[in-house]
Amino acid sequence: MYVGAVLGTGVIALPALAAQAAGPASLLAWLGLVVLSAPLAAAFAALGARHPDSGGVSTYARLAFGDRAAVVVGWCFYFAIPPSAAAAALFGGEYVAAAVGGGTGTATLTAAGLMVIVTLSNASGLRVTGRVQLGLAGLLVALLVVAVALSLPHADMANLRPFAPHGWTAVAPAAALLVWSFAGWEAITHLAADFRRPARDLPRAAAAAVVVVGVLYLSVAFATVAVLGPAAGGARAPLGDLLALGLGGNARLLAAVAALLLTLGAMNAYWAGAAKLGAALGRDGALPGWLSRGSVAGEVPRRSLGVVAVLSFLSLAVVYAAGTGIRPLVLMTNGSFVVVYAIGVAAAIRLLPRGRARAAALLALVAVALLVAASGVYLVWPLLVGGAALAYTRFARRGVAVPAER
Repeated sequence: MYVGAVLGTGVIALPALAAQAAGPASLLAWLGLVVLSAPLAAAFAALGARHPDSGGVSTYARLAFGDRAAVVVGWCFYFAIPPSAAAAALFGGEYVAAAVGGGTGTATLTAAGLMVIVTLSNASGLRVTGRVQLGLAGLLVALLVVAVALSLPHADMANLRPFAPHGWTAVAPAAALLVWSFAGWEAITHLAADFRRPARDLPRAAAAAVVVVGVLYLSVAFATVAVLGPAAGGARAPLGDLLALGLGGNARLLAAVAALLLTLGAMNAYWAGAAKLGAALGRDGALPGWLSRGSVAGEVPRRSLGVVAVLSFLSLAVVYAAGTGIRPLVLMTNGSFVVVYAIGVAAAIRLLPRGRARAAALLALVAVALLVAASGVYLVWPLLVGGAALAYTRFARRGVAVPAER
């Protein structure tokens, strides 16, 4: 479950985007984020073991810093979903475009189709079951392993030279892009209360997940750079290209089908969770009360889902009209993740007792500081969202907010 929470749609596209930003030196960004993941995972596992609650980071922020910090975390999560959903849909769309042609238009139409399907399925109350999600995670792992195994015989070490064609400073922008692929270390905390022995099992799960995810990511990143060479940065569907080398040109169609299934599964989880989160925030007064309908277990939060859908389609439309590609969406989302991590790690330092757990949190703070520095201007989005959350909370307490529906 932990591996599945971290592995996601990013790995089907981000190796190429990172190579475009830093060339072969992007491998250092992958390695650095794997190393930085260890203290992050350890800190969140320690929090989950000591404070098992389904609220996850939001709960820790409330325990450590009060309701305002919890509201900021909730808003950063909620308003990170629209750009991330559009980006995830475009990841799948790029694989279809690479397989059948049509360029940006095909990718965008495919992305819009995926978003329509996910919206309708959530609005009708349909859900992807845990077993299906587990199967999709297994499909992703199998796809990664097969792509690497079949393509590595075609690797050429000459493709690693020059190692830093855009300079060493390009590693930081590459790392800022790759935060997407490593977001999810906090996800296991939401399930902590369901473990029989969280104090024992969570640290073990975290350690195993860091190793498995790290090996998979580094393998795919190395294969992308060493096999595809200078073409890696321009690859629309890097895993499809790797599979095509091993299986032939028709493998791109197979990769496109797999990418669509993975994207649908991931987006369904994003939108279902975001819709429920928005309804819960409306119920608790952190968002307008009319969003609260659907916050009760078993109900469909259609109003919150509608907000997520509209903002997601708007994100897709803006990116298509501006011709900026996926990169800005990824970096906006990653900026939100970094802020959530910063608040979560700060809460860990305040809540965890002295010892190895506190030491892991302090190391995680260093990791987050590096991610903050790498995120640059894209921190403006979560800062604006956080500021809006605090302003809304202030006015809501004065009676401006619409009362939650009961």
